[in-house]
Amino acid sequence: MAKELDKVDVLTVGVGWTGGIIAAEAAKEGLKVVGLERGKERGTEDYQNIHDEYKYAIRYELMQDVSKETLTFRNSPDQRALPMRQLGSFLLGENLGGAGTHWNGQTWRFLPYDFEIRSMTEEKYGEDKLMEDDGYRLQDWGITYDELEPYFDRFEKTCGLSGEENPLGGKRSDAYPTPPMIKTPILKKFEKASSGLGYSPIMMPSANLSEAFENPDGQKIQACQYCAFCERFGCEYGAKSSPEITVIPAARETGNFEVRTHSNVVEILTDEDDDSRVTGVKYVDTRTREEFIQPADVVVLNSYVFNNYKLLRVSDIGKQYDPETEEGTLGRSYCYQIFGGATGFFDEQFNTFMGAGALGMAFDDHNGDNFDHSDLDFLHGGNISVTQTGNRPIATNPLRPDTPSWGSEFKKESIENYTRTLSVSGQGATLPHKDNYIDLDETYKDDYGVPLVKLTYNFKDQDRARHQHLAERSAEVLEEMGAKEVSKAAELGDYSIVPYQSTHNTGGTIMGDDPEKSVVNTWLQHWDRDNLFVVGAGNFVHNSGYNPTGTVGALAYRCAEGVIRFAKEGGRLEDK
Repeated sequence: MAKELDKVDVLTVGVGWTGGIIAAEAAKEGLKVVGLERGKERGTEDYQNIHDEYKYAIRYELMQDVSKETLTFRNSPDQRALPMRQLGSFLLGENLGGAGTHWNGQTWRFLPYDFEIRSMTEEKYGEDKLMEDDGYRLQDWGITYDELEPYFDRFEKTCGLSGEENPLGGKRSDAYPTPPMIKTPILKKFEKASSGLGYSPIMMPSANLSEAFENPDGQKIQACQYCAFCERFGCEYGAKSSPEITVIPAARETGNFEVRTHSNVVEILTDEDDDSRVTGVKYVDTRTREEFIQPADVVVLNSYVFNNYKLLRVSDIGKQYDPETEEGTLGRSYCYQIFGGATGFFDEQFNTFMGAGALGMAFDDHNGDNFDHSDLDFLHGGNISVTQTGNRPIATNPLRPDTPSWGSEFKKESIENYTRTLSVSGQGATLPHKDNYIDLDETYKDDYGVPLVKLTYNFKDQDRARHQHLAERSAEVLEEMGAKEVSKAAELGDYSIVPYQSTHNTGGTIMGDDPEKSVVNTWLQHWDRDNLFVVGAGNFVHNSGYNPTGTVGALAYRCAEGVIRFAKEGGRLEDK
Protein backbone atom coordinates (compact mmCIF):
# COMPACT_ATOMS: atom_id res chain seq x y z
CA MET A 1 0.00 0.00 0.00
CA ALA A 2 1.50 3.32 -1.06
CA LYS A 3 1.97 5.93 1.64
CA GLU A 4 0.30 9.25 0.80
CA LEU A 5 2.28 12.39 1.65
CA ASP A 6 1.28 16.02 2.22
CA LYS A 7 0.32 17.96 -0.88
CA VAL A 8 2.75 20.52 -2.32
CA ASP A 9 2.18 23.43 -4.70
CA VAL A 10 4.51 22.27 -7.48
CA LEU A 11 6.09 18.89 -8.14
CA THR A 12 8.93 18.40 -10.64
CA VAL A 13 9.67 14.91 -11.96
CA GLY A 14 13.42 15.10 -12.49
CA VAL A 15 15.90 17.68 -11.23
CA GLY A 16 18.22 18.62 -14.06
CA TRP A 17 18.24 21.83 -16.08
CA THR A 18 14.49 22.01 -16.66
CA GLY A 19 13.50 20.76 -13.22
CA GLY A 20 15.97 23.14 -11.59
CA ILE A 21 14.69 26.12 -13.58
CA ILE A 22 11.04 25.35 -12.76
CA ALA A 23 11.90 24.84 -9.09
CA ALA A 24 13.97 28.02 -8.79
CA GLU A 25 11.40 30.26 -10.46
CA ALA A 26 8.39 28.79 -8.64
CA ALA A 27 10.16 28.77 -5.27
CA LYS A 28 11.18 32.42 -5.68
CA GLU A 29 7.47 33.19 -6.07
CA GLY A 30 6.74 31.58 -2.70
CA LEU A 31 5.39 28.28 -4.03
CA LYS A 32 6.31 25.11 -2.16
CA VAL A 33 8.18 22.83 -4.55
CA VAL A 34 9.34 19.22 -4.32
CA GLY A 35 11.70 17.75 -6.91
CA LEU A 36 11.72 13.97 -7.30
CA GLU A 37 15.08 12.72 -8.55
CA ARG A 38 15.54 8.98 -9.04
CA GLY A 39 19.32 9.24 -8.73
CA LYS A 40 21.49 10.39 -5.89
CA GLU A 41 22.68 13.76 -4.59
CA ARG A 42 25.92 15.10 -6.09
CA GLY A 43 27.83 18.32 -6.68
CA THR A 44 31.22 19.85 -7.48
CA GLU A 45 32.86 18.23 -4.46
CA ASP A 46 32.11 14.80 -5.97
CA TYR A 47 34.20 15.51 -9.08
CA GLN A 48 37.60 16.17 -7.52
CA ASN A 49 39.06 12.89 -8.80
CA ILE A 50 37.12 12.64 -12.03
CA HIS A 51 39.99 12.53 -14.58
CA ASP A 52 39.41 8.83 -15.11
CA GLU A 53 38.59 8.23 -18.77
CA TYR A 54 37.82 4.56 -18.35
CA LYS A 55 35.40 5.01 -15.44
CA TYR A 56 33.49 8.00 -16.80
CA ALA A 57 33.91 8.09 -20.58
CA ILE A 58 33.99 4.35 -21.29
CA ARG A 59 32.00 2.81 -18.43
CA TYR A 60 29.57 5.75 -18.13
CA GLU A 61 29.67 6.34 -14.39
CA LEU A 62 27.26 9.30 -14.60
CA MET A 63 24.74 7.68 -16.94
CA GLN A 64 21.49 5.77 -16.62
CA ASP A 65 21.91 2.17 -15.48
CA VAL A 66 20.65 0.14 -18.46
CA SER A 67 20.45 -3.02 -16.34
CA LYS A 68 17.48 -1.36 -14.62
CA GLU A 69 15.95 0.65 -17.43
CA THR A 70 16.70 0.85 -21.12
CA LEU A 71 14.71 1.05 -24.35
CA THR A 72 14.04 -1.32 -27.21
CA PHE A 73 14.93 -0.39 -30.77
CA ARG A 74 14.16 -1.26 -34.38
CA ASN A 75 14.56 0.45 -37.76
CA SER A 76 11.04 -0.31 -38.99
CA PRO A 77 7.73 -1.73 -37.73
CA ASP A 78 8.29 -5.05 -39.50
CA GLN A 79 11.34 -5.73 -37.32
CA ARG A 80 11.39 -7.04 -33.77
CA ALA A 81 12.50 -4.39 -31.26
CA LEU A 82 15.19 -5.59 -28.89
CA PRO A 83 16.54 -4.09 -25.65
CA MET A 84 19.53 -1.80 -25.84
CA ARG A 85 22.16 -3.34 -23.61
CA GLN A 86 24.70 -0.55 -23.75
CA LEU A 87 24.50 3.21 -23.96
CA GLY A 88 25.36 3.77 -27.59
CA SER A 89 23.76 6.85 -29.12
CA PHE A 90 22.16 8.11 -25.95
CA LEU A 91 24.09 9.14 -22.86
CA LEU A 92 21.08 9.59 -20.60
CA GLY A 93 22.15 11.33 -17.43
CA GLU A 94 21.20 10.10 -13.99
CA ASN A 95 21.42 11.59 -10.49
CA LEU A 96 20.98 15.23 -9.50
CA GLY A 97 21.64 17.54 -12.44
CA GLY A 98 20.90 14.86 -15.04
CA ALA A 99 22.56 15.29 -18.43
CA GLY A 100 23.29 18.90 -17.45
CA THR A 101 26.23 17.54 -15.44
CA HIS A 102 28.05 15.60 -18.14
CA TRP A 103 27.30 17.81 -21.16
CA ASN A 104 29.92 19.61 -23.23
CA GLY A 105 28.36 23.06 -22.78
CA GLN A 106 27.73 23.90 -26.46
CA THR A 107 24.73 26.19 -26.10
CA TRP A 108 23.09 27.42 -29.29
CA ARG A 109 19.82 29.17 -30.01
CA PHE A 110 17.72 27.49 -32.68
CA LEU A 111 17.23 29.66 -35.78
CA PRO A 112 14.07 31.71 -36.49
CA TYR A 113 13.52 29.34 -39.43
CA ASP A 114 13.30 26.38 -37.06
CA PHE A 115 10.21 27.66 -35.27
CA GLU A 116 8.28 28.45 -38.47
CA ILE A 117 9.79 25.83 -40.75
CA ARG A 118 6.58 24.78 -42.47
CA SER A 119 5.21 28.25 -43.21
CA MET A 120 8.60 29.68 -44.23
CA THR A 121 9.39 26.70 -46.48
CA GLU A 122 5.99 26.78 -48.16
CA GLU A 123 6.12 30.54 -48.66
CA LYS A 124 9.60 30.48 -50.23
CA TYR A 125 9.62 27.22 -52.20
CA GLY A 126 5.99 26.14 -52.50
CA GLU A 127 3.96 23.31 -51.00
CA ASP A 128 5.73 20.57 -52.98
CA LYS A 129 8.98 21.32 -51.13
CA LEU A 130 7.38 20.00 -47.92
CA MET A 131 7.73 16.52 -49.50
CA GLU A 132 4.63 15.19 -47.79
CA ASP A 133 4.22 12.46 -50.41
CA ASP A 134 7.55 11.10 -49.15
CA GLY A 135 6.25 10.89 -45.60
CA TYR A 136 7.71 14.08 -44.10
CA ARG A 137 5.45 15.92 -41.66
CA LEU A 138 6.67 19.47 -41.07
CA GLN A 139 4.77 21.85 -38.82
CA ASP A 140 5.44 25.11 -37.04
CA TRP A 141 6.04 25.18 -33.30
CA GLY A 142 3.21 27.57 -32.45
CA ILE A 143 5.73 30.10 -31.17
CA THR A 144 8.22 32.31 -33.00
CA TYR A 145 11.89 32.97 -32.31
CA ASP A 146 11.05 36.58 -31.36
CA GLU A 147 8.54 35.37 -28.77
CA LEU A 148 11.06 32.95 -27.30
CA GLU A 149 14.04 35.33 -27.43
CA PRO A 150 13.60 36.79 -23.91
CA TYR A 151 13.72 33.27 -22.50
CA PHE A 152 16.89 32.48 -24.46
CA ASP A 153 18.41 35.60 -22.95
CA ARG A 154 17.35 34.54 -19.46
CA PHE A 155 18.90 31.09 -19.78
CA GLU A 156 22.16 32.45 -21.18
CA LYS A 157 22.49 34.84 -18.24
CA THR A 158 21.81 32.03 -15.79
CA CYS A 159 24.65 30.07 -17.43
CA GLY A 160 26.94 33.11 -17.82
CA LEU A 161 27.39 31.99 -21.42
CA SER A 162 30.59 32.92 -23.25
CA GLY A 163 30.18 33.81 -26.92
CA GLU A 164 29.94 36.35 -29.69
CA GLU A 165 27.28 37.63 -32.10
CA ASN A 166 26.23 35.22 -34.84
CA PRO A 167 25.59 37.17 -38.08
CA LEU A 168 23.42 34.33 -39.37
CA GLY A 169 21.43 33.75 -36.20
CA GLY A 170 18.34 35.41 -34.76
CA LYS A 171 18.42 38.94 -33.37
CA ARG A 172 19.59 39.29 -29.78
CA SER A 173 18.23 41.63 -27.12
CA ASP A 174 21.58 41.66 -25.31
CA ALA A 175 25.19 40.53 -25.73
CA TYR A 176 26.51 37.30 -24.26
CA PRO A 177 27.22 37.66 -20.52
CA THR A 178 30.90 36.81 -20.92
CA PRO A 179 33.37 37.06 -23.84
CA PRO A 180 34.25 34.05 -26.01
CA MET A 181 36.82 31.47 -25.00
CA ILE A 182 40.48 31.45 -26.07
CA LYS A 183 41.04 31.20 -29.82
CA THR A 184 43.66 28.45 -30.16
CA PRO A 185 45.91 27.76 -33.18
CA ILE A 186 43.50 25.05 -34.35
CA LEU A 187 40.57 27.46 -34.25
CA LYS A 188 42.54 30.19 -35.99
CA LYS A 189 43.39 27.78 -38.79
CA PHE A 190 39.68 26.93 -39.19
CA GLU A 191 38.72 30.60 -39.05
CA LYS A 192 41.17 31.56 -41.79
CA ALA A 193 40.14 28.69 -44.05
CA SER A 194 36.38 29.08 -43.66
CA SER A 195 36.58 32.86 -44.03
CA GLY A 196 38.63 32.34 -47.19
CA LEU A 197 35.80 30.18 -48.55
CA GLY A 198 33.32 33.01 -47.92
CA TYR A 199 31.81 31.68 -44.70
CA SER A 200 31.10 33.50 -41.41
CA PRO A 201 32.87 31.67 -38.55
CA ILE A 202 32.26 32.59 -34.93
CA MET A 203 33.43 31.27 -31.60
CA MET A 204 31.05 28.63 -30.31
CA PRO A 205 28.66 29.75 -27.52
CA SER A 206 30.09 28.05 -24.45
CA ALA A 207 28.88 27.16 -20.98
CA ASN A 208 32.54 26.55 -20.10
CA LEU A 209 33.11 30.11 -19.02
CA SER A 210 35.92 32.32 -20.31
CA GLU A 211 35.97 34.20 -17.00
CA ALA A 212 34.41 33.99 -13.56
CA PHE A 213 30.79 35.18 -13.45
CA GLU A 214 28.03 35.78 -10.93
CA ASN A 215 24.62 35.16 -12.45
CA PRO A 216 21.39 37.08 -11.73
CA ASP A 217 20.47 34.59 -8.97
CA GLY A 218 23.76 35.33 -7.20
CA GLN A 219 25.32 31.95 -8.08
CA LYS A 220 29.04 32.04 -8.90
CA ILE A 221 30.52 30.15 -11.84
CA GLN A 222 34.29 29.85 -12.19
CA ALA A 223 36.57 30.31 -15.21
CA CYS A 224 37.35 27.28 -17.36
CA GLN A 225 40.75 25.64 -16.84
CA TYR A 226 40.79 23.94 -20.29
CA CYS A 227 41.41 20.55 -18.68
CA ALA A 228 39.56 18.70 -21.51
CA PHE A 229 37.38 16.63 -19.18
CA CYS A 230 33.89 18.01 -19.97
CA GLU A 231 31.69 15.64 -21.93
CA ARG A 232 30.80 12.58 -19.80
CA PHE A 233 32.43 14.24 -16.77
CA GLY A 234 31.33 16.61 -14.01
CA CYS A 235 33.40 19.79 -13.64
CA GLU A 236 35.75 19.77 -10.66
CA TYR A 237 36.22 23.55 -10.85
CA GLY A 238 32.56 24.61 -10.98
CA ALA A 239 33.45 26.25 -14.31
CA LYS A 240 30.97 24.41 -16.54
CA SER A 241 27.49 25.79 -16.00
CA SER A 242 25.33 22.98 -14.72
CA PRO A 243 22.15 22.74 -12.63
CA GLU A 244 24.04 21.85 -9.43
CA ILE A 245 25.91 25.17 -9.37
CA THR A 246 23.17 27.46 -10.73
CA VAL A 247 19.42 26.83 -10.54
CA ILE A 248 19.33 24.08 -7.91
CA PRO A 249 21.15 26.12 -5.22
CA ALA A 250 19.07 29.16 -6.22
CA ALA A 251 15.92 27.13 -5.56
CA ARG A 252 17.21 25.74 -2.27
CA GLU A 253 18.19 29.14 -0.95
CA THR A 254 14.54 30.23 -1.00
CA GLY A 255 13.65 27.69 1.66
CA ASN A 256 10.73 26.59 -0.51
CA PHE A 257 12.37 23.70 -2.36
CA GLU A 258 13.06 20.12 -1.34
CA VAL A 259 14.99 17.63 -3.48
CA ARG A 260 13.96 14.06 -2.80
CA THR A 261 16.59 11.72 -4.24
CA HIS A 262 16.31 7.96 -4.94
CA SER A 263 12.70 8.61 -5.99
CA ASN A 264 11.62 6.96 -9.24
CA VAL A 265 8.22 8.11 -10.52
CA VAL A 266 6.20 5.28 -12.08
CA GLU A 267 2.79 6.87 -12.67
CA ILE A 268 0.99 10.21 -12.95
CA LEU A 269 -2.34 10.13 -11.11
CA THR A 270 -5.51 11.65 -12.58
CA ASP A 271 -8.40 13.06 -10.52
CA GLU A 272 -11.17 10.43 -10.53
CA ASP A 273 -13.86 13.14 -10.46
CA ASP A 274 -12.23 15.52 -12.95
CA ASP A 275 -10.18 14.00 -15.75
CA SER A 276 -8.91 17.45 -16.80
CA ARG A 277 -6.55 17.46 -13.80
CA VAL A 278 -3.85 15.32 -12.27
CA THR A 279 -3.60 14.88 -8.53
CA GLY A 280 0.06 13.97 -8.19
CA VAL A 281 2.34 11.00 -8.83
CA LYS A 282 3.22 7.59 -7.49
CA TYR A 283 6.93 6.97 -6.92
CA VAL A 284 9.17 4.23 -5.61
CA ASP A 285 12.13 4.60 -3.25
CA THR A 286 14.89 2.97 -5.31
CA ARG A 287 16.65 1.68 -2.18
CA THR A 288 13.77 0.24 -0.12
CA ARG A 289 11.17 -0.24 -2.92
CA GLU A 290 8.63 1.49 -0.67
CA GLU A 291 5.86 3.22 -2.66
CA PHE A 292 4.64 6.76 -2.08
CA ILE A 293 1.93 9.01 -3.46
CA GLN A 294 2.94 12.67 -3.71
CA PRO A 295 -0.07 14.95 -4.27
CA ALA A 296 0.53 18.31 -5.93
CA ASP A 297 -1.47 21.21 -7.34
CA VAL A 298 0.85 21.34 -10.37
CA VAL A 299 2.95 18.49 -11.80
CA VAL A 300 5.81 19.20 -14.21
CA LEU A 301 7.56 16.42 -16.14
CA ASN A 302 11.25 17.36 -16.40
CA SER A 303 12.96 14.09 -17.20
CA TYR A 304 14.58 12.98 -20.45
CA VAL A 305 12.74 12.75 -23.80
CA PHE A 306 11.99 9.04 -23.46
CA ASN A 307 11.01 9.19 -19.80
CA ASN A 308 8.60 12.10 -20.19
CA TYR A 309 6.90 10.19 -22.99
CA LYS A 310 6.86 6.98 -20.97
CA LEU A 311 5.17 8.53 -17.94
CA LEU A 312 2.41 10.02 -20.07
CA ARG A 313 1.82 6.75 -21.90
CA VAL A 314 1.74 4.42 -18.89
CA SER A 315 -0.56 6.92 -17.14
CA ASP A 316 -2.96 6.89 -20.13
CA ILE A 317 -2.66 10.64 -20.69
CA GLY A 318 -2.98 11.64 -24.35
CA LYS A 319 -3.55 9.55 -27.47
CA GLN A 320 -0.72 7.39 -28.78
CA TYR A 321 0.41 8.11 -32.34
CA ASP A 322 -0.47 5.41 -34.89
CA PRO A 323 1.83 5.39 -37.95
CA GLU A 324 -0.80 3.57 -40.02
CA THR A 325 -3.59 6.12 -39.56
CA GLU A 326 -1.38 9.01 -38.37
CA GLU A 327 -3.91 9.66 -35.63
CA GLY A 328 -2.76 10.61 -32.14
CA THR A 329 0.06 12.91 -31.08
CA LEU A 330 1.87 11.17 -28.21
CA GLY A 331 5.10 9.64 -29.51
CA ARG A 332 5.08 11.25 -32.96
CA SER A 333 7.76 13.38 -34.63
CA TYR A 334 10.74 11.64 -33.04
CA CYS A 335 13.91 13.10 -34.58
CA TYR A 336 17.63 12.58 -34.16
CA GLN A 337 20.60 14.16 -35.97
CA ILE A 338 23.18 13.37 -38.62
CA PHE A 339 26.89 14.21 -38.60
CA GLY A 340 28.30 14.74 -42.06
CA GLY A 341 31.95 15.58 -41.56
CA ALA A 342 35.50 14.80 -42.58
CA THR A 343 38.89 14.14 -41.00
CA GLY A 344 42.07 15.82 -42.15
CA PHE A 345 45.58 14.37 -41.73
CA PHE A 346 48.36 16.94 -41.28
CA ASP A 347 52.14 16.96 -41.05
CA GLU A 348 52.15 19.46 -38.19
CA GLN A 349 51.26 18.56 -34.63
CA PHE A 350 48.45 20.13 -32.59
CA ASN A 351 47.68 20.09 -28.87
CA THR A 352 44.56 18.02 -29.50
CA PHE A 353 44.73 16.54 -26.00
CA MET A 354 43.92 19.96 -24.52
CA GLY A 355 40.66 21.85 -24.68
CA ALA A 356 37.15 22.24 -23.27
CA GLY A 357 33.73 20.90 -24.08
CA ALA A 358 32.57 23.95 -26.04
CA LEU A 359 35.92 25.25 -27.25
CA GLY A 360 35.33 25.61 -30.97
CA MET A 361 34.50 27.72 -34.00
CA ALA A 362 31.56 27.22 -36.33
CA PHE A 363 29.58 28.77 -39.14
CA ASP A 364 25.91 28.63 -40.10
CA ASP A 365 26.15 29.34 -43.82
CA HIS A 366 24.83 25.82 -44.48
CA ASN A 367 22.39 25.64 -41.56
CA GLY A 368 18.63 26.12 -41.62
CA ASP A 369 17.59 28.01 -44.74
CA ASN A 370 20.72 30.21 -44.82
CA PHE A 371 21.47 28.76 -48.27
CA ASP A 372 19.25 28.17 -51.28
CA HIS A 373 17.45 24.82 -51.33
CA SER A 374 15.63 25.31 -54.64
CA ASP A 375 17.62 22.65 -56.49
CA LEU A 376 18.38 20.43 -53.49
CA ASP A 377 16.53 17.27 -52.51
CA PHE A 378 16.55 18.09 -48.82
CA LEU A 379 15.57 20.86 -46.44
CA HIS A 380 17.49 22.44 -43.55
CA GLY A 381 21.20 21.77 -43.09
CA GLY A 382 23.72 21.88 -40.29
CA ASN A 383 26.17 23.85 -38.21
CA ILE A 384 29.73 23.18 -39.45
CA SER A 385 32.44 23.37 -36.80
CA VAL A 386 35.83 22.39 -35.52
CA THR A 387 36.07 21.72 -31.80
CA GLN A 388 38.99 21.25 -29.46
CA THR A 389 37.30 19.26 -26.73
CA GLY A 390 40.38 17.27 -25.76
CA ASN A 391 41.19 13.92 -27.37
CA ARG A 392 41.59 11.36 -24.60
CA PRO A 393 43.84 8.37 -25.34
CA ILE A 394 41.48 5.43 -24.88
CA ALA A 395 38.61 6.66 -27.05
CA THR A 396 40.75 8.52 -29.62
CA ASN A 397 42.45 6.53 -32.33
CA PRO A 398 42.32 8.33 -35.70
CA LEU A 399 43.38 6.11 -38.57
CA ARG A 400 43.61 6.53 -42.31
CA PRO A 401 41.12 4.48 -44.33
CA ASP A 402 42.17 0.86 -44.92
CA THR A 403 44.59 0.84 -41.97
CA PRO A 404 44.69 -2.65 -40.40
CA SER A 405 42.85 -2.98 -37.11
CA TRP A 406 45.88 -4.50 -35.36
CA GLY A 407 49.61 -5.02 -35.78
CA SER A 408 52.64 -2.79 -36.29
CA GLU A 409 51.05 -0.55 -38.96
CA PHE A 410 48.04 -0.01 -36.72
CA LYS A 411 50.29 1.03 -33.82
CA LYS A 412 52.40 3.32 -36.02
CA GLU A 413 49.34 5.07 -37.47
CA SER A 414 47.75 5.44 -34.03
CA ILE A 415 50.79 7.15 -32.57
CA GLU A 416 51.46 9.27 -35.65
CA ASN A 417 47.91 10.58 -36.04
CA TYR A 418 46.95 11.25 -32.43
CA THR A 419 48.13 14.87 -32.58
CA ARG A 420 48.12 15.28 -36.36
CA THR A 421 44.45 14.91 -37.25
CA LEU A 422 41.62 17.43 -37.10
CA SER A 423 37.95 16.83 -37.77
CA VAL A 424 35.43 19.27 -39.18
CA SER A 425 31.87 18.19 -38.53
CA GLY A 426 28.49 19.20 -39.91
CA GLN A 427 25.90 18.65 -37.18
CA GLY A 428 22.77 18.25 -39.25
CA ALA A 429 19.07 18.52 -38.57
CA THR A 430 16.58 15.72 -39.08
CA LEU A 431 12.92 16.31 -39.90
CA PRO A 432 9.83 14.45 -38.72
CA HIS A 433 8.76 11.47 -40.78
CA LYS A 434 5.57 9.50 -40.30
CA ASP A 435 7.51 6.25 -39.78
CA ASN A 436 9.78 7.54 -36.98
CA TYR A 437 8.07 7.47 -33.58
CA ILE A 438 8.13 6.34 -29.94
CA ASP A 439 5.87 3.66 -28.46
CA LEU A 440 5.77 1.25 -25.51
CA ASP A 441 7.19 -2.23 -25.82
CA GLU A 442 4.72 -5.10 -25.51
CA THR A 443 7.26 -7.58 -24.11
CA TYR A 444 10.03 -5.97 -22.11
CA LYS A 445 9.72 -4.13 -18.79
CA ASP A 446 12.04 -2.15 -16.55
CA ASP A 447 13.20 -3.04 -13.05
CA TYR A 448 9.95 -1.64 -11.60
CA GLY A 449 7.62 -3.63 -13.85
CA VAL A 450 6.86 -0.71 -16.19
CA PRO A 451 7.01 -1.35 -19.97
CA LEU A 452 10.13 -0.13 -21.74
CA VAL A 453 10.03 2.60 -24.36
CA LYS A 454 10.18 1.25 -27.92
CA LEU A 455 11.93 3.38 -30.53
CA THR A 456 11.25 2.95 -34.24
CA TYR A 457 13.70 5.04 -36.25
CA ASN A 458 15.73 5.06 -39.43
CA PHE A 459 17.49 7.64 -41.57
CA LYS A 460 15.50 8.81 -44.61
CA ASP A 461 16.50 10.03 -48.06
CA GLN A 462 16.71 13.65 -46.92
CA ASP A 463 19.06 12.65 -44.10
CA ARG A 464 21.38 10.92 -46.55
CA ALA A 465 21.41 13.88 -48.94
CA ARG A 466 21.95 16.37 -46.11
CA HIS A 467 24.71 14.22 -44.64
CA GLN A 468 26.52 14.10 -48.00
CA HIS A 469 26.20 17.86 -48.46
CA LEU A 470 27.68 18.60 -45.02
CA ALA A 471 30.49 16.07 -45.51
CA GLU A 472 31.50 17.72 -48.79
CA ARG A 473 31.50 21.21 -47.26
CA SER A 474 33.53 19.96 -44.27
CA ALA A 475 36.08 18.32 -46.55
CA GLU A 476 36.49 21.57 -48.50
CA VAL A 477 37.29 23.43 -45.28
CA LEU A 478 39.92 20.86 -44.29
CA GLU A 479 41.54 21.09 -47.70
CA GLU A 480 41.67 24.87 -47.31
CA MET A 481 43.22 24.33 -43.86
CA GLY A 482 46.13 22.52 -45.51
CA ALA A 483 45.40 18.88 -44.74
CA LYS A 484 47.63 16.57 -46.81
CA GLU A 485 44.86 13.98 -46.88
CA VAL A 486 41.11 14.27 -46.23
CA SER A 487 38.78 11.40 -45.43
CA LYS A 488 35.07 12.15 -45.77
CA ALA A 489 32.44 10.45 -43.63
CA ALA A 490 30.98 7.37 -45.29
CA GLU A 491 27.51 7.58 -46.75
CA LEU A 492 24.68 6.88 -44.35
CA GLY A 493 23.23 3.39 -44.23
CA ASP A 494 20.58 2.27 -41.78
CA TYR A 495 20.64 3.99 -38.42
CA SER A 496 22.39 1.98 -35.72
CA ILE A 497 21.94 2.73 -32.05
CA VAL A 498 25.63 1.93 -31.42
CA PRO A 499 28.17 3.60 -31.50
CA TYR A 500 27.67 6.94 -29.81
CA GLN A 501 26.63 9.79 -32.09
CA SER A 502 24.91 12.38 -29.90
CA THR A 503 22.40 12.61 -27.06
CA HIS A 504 20.26 15.02 -29.10
CA ASN A 505 16.97 13.16 -29.20
CA THR A 506 13.83 15.21 -29.81
CA GLY A 507 10.08 14.80 -30.24
CA GLY A 508 7.44 12.54 -28.78
CA THR A 509 5.76 15.23 -26.66
CA ILE A 510 5.71 18.03 -29.24
CA MET A 511 4.38 21.53 -28.68
CA GLY A 512 2.01 23.60 -30.81
CA ASP A 513 -1.08 25.76 -30.97
CA ASP A 514 -3.42 22.95 -32.10
CA PRO A 515 -4.35 20.01 -29.81
CA GLU A 516 -4.90 17.83 -32.88
CA LYS A 517 -1.24 18.19 -33.83
CA SER A 518 0.60 18.54 -30.50
CA VAL A 519 0.80 17.17 -26.96
CA VAL A 520 1.32 20.47 -25.13
CA ASN A 521 0.52 24.10 -25.88
CA THR A 522 3.05 26.90 -26.22
CA TRP A 523 3.30 27.21 -22.42
CA LEU A 524 4.16 23.48 -22.32
CA GLN A 525 0.82 22.82 -20.61
CA HIS A 526 -0.74 19.48 -21.51
CA TRP A 527 -3.82 19.79 -23.69
CA ASP A 528 -5.70 17.13 -21.68
CA ARG A 529 -4.64 18.00 -18.12
CA ASP A 530 -4.66 21.66 -17.14
CA ASN A 531 -2.27 21.30 -14.20
CA LEU A 532 0.25 19.08 -15.98
CA PHE A 533 3.25 20.57 -17.78
CA VAL A 534 5.85 18.72 -19.87
CA VAL A 535 9.12 20.40 -20.84
CA GLY A 536 12.26 19.24 -22.60
CA ALA A 537 13.62 18.41 -26.05
CA GLY A 538 10.59 16.16 -26.51
CA ASN A 539 8.68 19.38 -27.21
CA PHE A 540 10.72 20.05 -30.36
CA VAL A 541 8.64 19.62 -33.50
CA HIS A 542 11.80 18.68 -35.40
CA ASN A 543 15.52 18.72 -34.72
CA SER A 544 17.98 21.40 -35.80
CA GLY A 545 21.65 21.65 -36.71
CA TYR A 546 22.54 22.51 -33.11
CA ASN A 547 22.87 21.07 -29.65
CA PRO A 548 19.43 21.30 -28.00
CA THR A 549 20.21 22.62 -24.50
CA GLY A 550 19.93 26.35 -25.25
CA THR A 551 16.44 25.89 -26.67
CA VAL A 552 15.47 23.49 -23.87
CA GLY A 553 16.56 26.12 -21.34
CA ALA A 554 14.51 28.81 -23.06
CA LEU A 555 11.43 26.57 -23.09
CA ALA A 556 11.97 25.79 -19.42
CA TYR A 557 11.90 29.48 -18.49
CA ARG A 558 8.74 29.95 -20.53
CA CYS A 559 7.22 26.89 -18.87
CA ALA A 560 8.16 28.27 -15.44
CA GLU A 561 6.27 31.46 -16.25
CA GLY A 562 3.30 29.34 -17.27
CA VAL A 563 3.45 27.24 -14.10
CA ILE A 564 3.49 30.35 -11.91
CA ARG A 565 0.59 31.89 -13.84
CA PHE A 566 -1.41 28.69 -13.54
CA ALA A 567 -0.70 28.41 -9.81
CA LYS A 568 -2.08 31.92 -9.34
CA GLU A 569 -4.89 31.98 -11.92
CA GLY A 570 -5.69 28.37 -12.87
CA GLY A 571 -7.32 27.32 -16.12
CA ARG A 572 -6.11 26.99 -19.67
CA LEU A 573 -3.23 29.37 -20.35
CA GLU A 574 -3.63 31.63 -23.35
CA ASP A 575 -0.91 33.60 -25.06
CA LYS A 576 -0.44 37.09 -23.69
